[in-house]
Amino acid sequence: MRKASTAERVVAGVGAAIGWFGLGLQLRLAIGFSLGRGLSVAHGLVVYLGFFTILTNILVALVFSVACLRPASSSLLARPRTRSAALVYIAMVGIIYSLLLRHVWAPGGAQLITDRLLHDVIPPLYFVYWIVFVPKGELRWIDPLFWLAYPVLYFLYILVRGALIGSYPYSFLDAAALGYPRLAVNAVILLMAFLAAGYVCVGIDRAARPRKLSAPASPAPRSASG
Repeated sequence: MRKASTAERVVAGVGAAIGWFGLGLQLRLAIGFSLGRGLSVAHGLVVYLGFFTILTNILVALVFSVACLRPASSSLLARPRTRSAALVYIAMVGIIYSLLLRHVWAPGGAQLITDRLLHDVIPPLYFVYWIVFVPKGELRWIDPLFWLAYPVLYFLYILVRGALIGSYPYSFLDAAALGYPRLAVNAVILLMAFLAAGYVCVGIDRAARPRKLSAPASPAPRSASG
């Protein structure tokens, strides 16, 4: 059983605190926005839970929380493969936001705070945590294929959600506006990006894995004659 260092627990605790604060603040904003439009709390929750950013930050906050509060845990969230998959997902949150979404709006006030925390603070902080503290050498080259299950399930989720409520969380995954052929192209491109990020993660893991030192060769025995 791996024993977590004090430093790991401190970093994980800071990450958990920042993550849960940002998520809680965004939840309050989402519900407040819905109530301000004469809609229900449930509507605010549906909107809140429709974003990949929110779902992924919840996952990362849970990983941080387990690492801080239950460092000796053998649960799914404590396994290096799970924590590595979380790295891929949260890294894609930051990358996609910076490339496709940052320029389309200018949040202010509390929205700016949560926007920065969930997109600009948590992804690099989790990367540092993963590099320094998550054991290396346990990942396999096939793992990124399994890690695609999460974005695929999210894609199916927003398709069903969009068909039921008539809205989509992201313009590049808006089936109503784009049509299904264009949506399928966008989905494939995004999945390939997730797969590439997964292989980068595995490559870093394998490069950083501990090297086993071979025992020095024993000197040849000397003959009795010297």
